[in-house]
Amino acid sequence: MEIRFQNSPKETSRMNTAELRENFHIPGLMQDDQIKLVYSHYDRVIVGGAKPVAKAVELPNHPELRADYFLERRELGIINVGGDGVVEADGEKFSLRKLDCLYLGKGVKKVSFTSNDAKAPAVYYLLSSPAHAPYPTRKLTREEASPTEMGDQTTANRRTIYKYIHADGIQSAQLVMGLTVLSSGSVWNTMPAHVHTRRMEAYFYFDVQENHRVFHFMGEPTETRHLLIANHEAIVSPPWSIHSGCGTAAYSFIWGMAGENYTYTDMDAVAIADIR
Repeated sequence: MEIRFQNSPKETSRMNTAELRENFHIPGLMQDDQIKLVYSHYDRVIVGGAKPVAKAVELPNHPELRADYFLERRELGIINVGGDGVVEADGEKFSLRKLDCLYLGKGVKKVSFTSNDAKAPAVYYLLSSPAHAPYPTRKLTREEASPTEMGDQTTANRRTIYKYIHADGIQSAQLVMGLTVLSSGSVWNTMPAHVHTRRMEAYFYFDVQENHRVFHFMGEPTETRHLLIANHEAIVSPPWSIHSGCGTAAYSFIWGMAGENYTYTDMDAVAIADIR
């Protein structure tokens, strides 16, 4: 498990591209028959990926957690962005299709991931945060996530938003999680931008075509930077940073948050004219 520490806005404003990528960009998240984890000191969130192909893979513990098992004091959101698969949690099996979500609460001891077909493996995105109380394990399908159409083709941001883990959906201690699917011909996400200093956020981009990229914008509203993101790559977004993107073609992304405020709509809007 890779450990990443916090960076201040002032420090970040002086970073070059390589330094920005080293601190905020997470490449190679999905590796065959492996689980990759990145521990961020922004609200102590763990970003991860599991891609079982030829065998089952188990969620590991790590000495840095100082716990008897991974979810002893944590909760975990799982969204499948690949082929059909099965997640087993303490002996109970959950089938996940593409865009299905599974929440595992504090106290679940053993978690494993498998794919139904090695030629079309499941691709599981993982997001974990500390939890002060246990909440029930629950699965939510993409159809049950109350998909909401937003945006307009004239501003190239027509999209469908799926909300899974939030106050009116799957209950959790502090984790909030969902995803956005852009319509063909639309490329902008989260613009106008916003910040929320009460919680960090992580983005995981998927369904990005092989020869295309997403320009992910970050930084304070008056000190913006950008990073180019490929398929199945993630971004750690500090609480003080905007998090927006523009692709060279349509794409999808998972958003997830953790911190002091659990309210999905808690955000401080930034007018487009005020971004620098």
